[in-house]
Amino acid sequence: MVGFGDAERAAVYKTIFDRRDIRRFRDEPIPDALLERVIEAAHHAPSVGFSQPWDLVVVEDEETKADIADIAERAIAAAREGYEEPRRSEFAELKLEGIRDSPVNICVTCDPTRGAPHVLGRSSMRRTDVYSTCLAVQNLWLAARVEGVGVGWVSVLYPHELREVLGIPPHIKPVAYLCLGYPADGFPDEPVLQREGWRDRLDVETLVHEGRWNPDRTTDAARERDGDDGRGHGPSS
Repeated sequence: MVGFGDAERAAVYKTIFDRRDIRRFRDEPIPDALLERVIEAAHHAPSVGFSQPWDLVVVEDEETKADIADIAERAIAAAREGYEEPRRSEFAELKLEGIRDSPVNICVTCDPTRGAPHVLGRSSMRRTDVYSTCLAVQNLWLAARVEGVGVGWVSVLYPHELREVLGIPPHIKPVAYLCLGYPADGFPDEPVLQREGWRDRLDVETLVHEGRWNPDRTTDAARERDGDDGRGHGPSS
């Protein structure tokens, strides 16, 4: 079995730990060859039954990006109303998308019919097509990080409107809308939401169960996630 050397192994872990969700981008194009490498990396993700259910819609047209940014702005405004103060104001301060700013947008979709009617491994877990598509997103993200390109996942969108703008067929599921570009401020040392005080990373020890599910660990993780200080509310950000 061929292994990896120390430097190669360290590079893999460095890429994973240094990956960040980027929202602010420089006005600099991504070379075509680099973009092709990143897309090829996405296409080499593992998939259940080797179904490869993903498609990637590459968006560089400014008018199309503006239409999608309008969808995001309305969805973000609606999401903001779901919070109470002071969280609502804190939410408003977060930059949640860089659709217009990034030179390239990529919509990653999932085709649940690809390989149908019989896809090996999906008979009892139907959503493995979406899980496989998410692995393609992760591959793309890590490859982009190695290339010095930032990626931001815009999750606050209305999928039916996104489908209409991009001409995506009704049976295809938009899974991820990604903004790609060179980071305006470099790659931060920690996740932006952690840096902004929105949420801290959970301790992995609270998430690992030995042998069977430990409900006490789940309670500890939930308490830490919500910032419970024992008085029924989390810390101010």
